[in-house]
Amino acid sequence: MTMNWKKLGLTAASASALFLAACGTDDNAADTGDTDSEQIASGEVTLSYVAWDSEIASTYVVAAVLEDIGYDVTTTQLDNAIMWEAVASGEADAMVSAWLPNTHDAQLESYGDRMDHLGVNLEGAEVGLVVPAYMDVDSIADLSDEAGQVVTGIEPGAGVVAATENALETYDNLSDWDIQTSSSGAMTTQLTQAIQNEDEIVITGWSPHWKFQSYDLKYLEDTEGIYGEAETINTFARKGLADDLPEAYHVLENFYWETDHMEEIMLAVNEGTDPKEAARNWVDENQDIVSEWTDGLTE
Repeated sequence: MTMNWKKLGLTAASASALFLAACGTDDNAADTGDTDSEQIASGEVTLSYVAWDSEIASTYVVAAVLEDIGYDVTTTQLDNAIMWEAVASGEADAMVSAWLPNTHDAQLESYGDRMDHLGVNLEGAEVGLVVPAYMDVDSIADLSDEAGQVVTGIEPGAGVVAATENALETYDNLSDWDIQTSSSGAMTTQLTQAIQNEDEIVITGWSPHWKFQSYDLKYLEDTEGIYGEAETINTFARKGLADDLPEAYHVLENFYWETDHMEEIMLAVNEGTDPKEAARNWVDENQDIVSEWTDGLTE
């Protein structure tokens, strides 16, 4: 499937940049290794995703499984809002990256009725403000002048960033605080450096994420309920996918795994394994789980 960037309302410059980024991931459909599964499907599937470690892990795993049953899979990294619009408009076939009911509530309201909601693929996701366990603060309401009164955030427009902006307005003790947005990678780099030096840092955090496997961290209590309760990660597909590519729809509809599965891949990637390779290794080593997603497709 060819992405029609003009249809998505992008400028020529941003379309070019996203095209180059997408080209960098197009080769993830090749060289996935041998499979004993009967090749019962054919066609092209485009999965869109946002550049969060969690969504890279899940998207590459689903891509590997779809490749194993015969599909040519392209994964395309997009900004969050554009990811939703791509599936809603049919420019992408599906995504497994929707955090609900809070983080992507605005996107669900804008695009949800133009997509098929295939259900939850992971439960127990959480977002909020996170600090190293050595910091002497346990609640957002107790923050005063820690970390230079700066929250280290991720990409502008991300749901956890919007919630944090709301928190800065809601909590009286945060009236002089600012949020510094950058990217998920830059945030974790700053977190790593702060922990190595035992410095104070307050970040926009979410789990599943490899940082909770690598570091001793804690969520700050949110007495105002800004970040909501635990969330789920959900799968959405374009309208018509069930008729056009029924085997792909079947896998996407049945895709479900646990937090420790996802974090296993994220940690491997953080330690230097290529994301595609980490996903392939996990799929090969967890065929009992994968078989639940493909049940009924192969003999």
